[in-house]
Amino acid sequence: MVALVELAGGLWGHSLALLSDAAHVAMDVVALGIAVAAEAQAARPASGQQTYGFARMEVLAALGNGGFLFAVSIFIIVEAIRRFSAPVLPVGAIMFGVAAFSAAVNIGVGAMLARTAHRNLNVRAALYHVAGDALAAIAVMAGGVIVLAFHTAWIDPLLSLLVVGVILAGIVGIVREATDVLLESAPVHAPISDVRAAIRSVDGVVDVHDLHVWTIGGGSHVLSAHVILADARISEATAILRRVESGMRARFDIAHVTVQFECESCAVEDRIVCTQPASPTAHTAQ
Repeated sequence: MVALVELAGGLWGHSLALLSDAAHVAMDVVALGIAVAAEAQAARPASGQQTYGFARMEVLAALGNGGFLFAVSIFIIVEAIRRFSAPVLPVGAIMFGVAAFSAAVNIGVGAMLARTAHRNLNVRAALYHVAGDALAAIAVMAGGVIVLAFHTAWIDPLLSLLVVGVILAGIVGIVREATDVLLESAPVHAPISDVRAAIRSVDGVVDVHDLHVWTIGGGSHVLSAHVILADARISEATAILRRVESGMRARFDIAHVTVQFECESCAVEDRIVCTQPASPTAHTAQ
């Protein structure tokens, strides 16, 4: 609806800013459709092949959204350069009226998305789309006022380039975060040094190695580690595991914790779990 109104207004009012934003909004419709589909996929339960589920569908969708925005931004830049070399005076009143309608719609949609954007990467990507549209509309409103007051044609492509700068800044953040997830980087809120120190501080833990922390998607964080204990009974190891799990959940929001216990008294090549593997008693206990 907004895209069609801006397309009609851009053609009628000879405004590059409106035409560019119409293309931008149209791409956003496609991107939001991808986001909805990805959200449905992320809610699917794990399968025998996708054992962690489908949460990373939203990460792939976020990268796709970033690609759409980048393509639209290139289109706007090319058209703006062309307009600088061949100025066309737009109709200021049409620019202002259509842009005001677009801004009102996008601000309303953005307010709804902002309620859950902090919990979901894909919703944040969608929010950047809507925020970019709102900023573009506000810029076009200002451009319409300037055109009405001073009859300057160059303000139209100039405002388009300024909006592209804002959009590209948002793309960089989303793409960087999505790439970190795909590269299985440690979450920003859970640096490896802090996680290692927290595990070492648990009573009964001697040391930790082979520590990995990564994000599946949708705010789901995962940890795996080899934890060395003093030689202890299995029941004591279970209590230590519970303390590690609760600490990771409370401090770092890591809900999925996988720990392999090893005993301090074992030789390095034989460290498996809490007991000497060569001991007959240990084999009986296992």
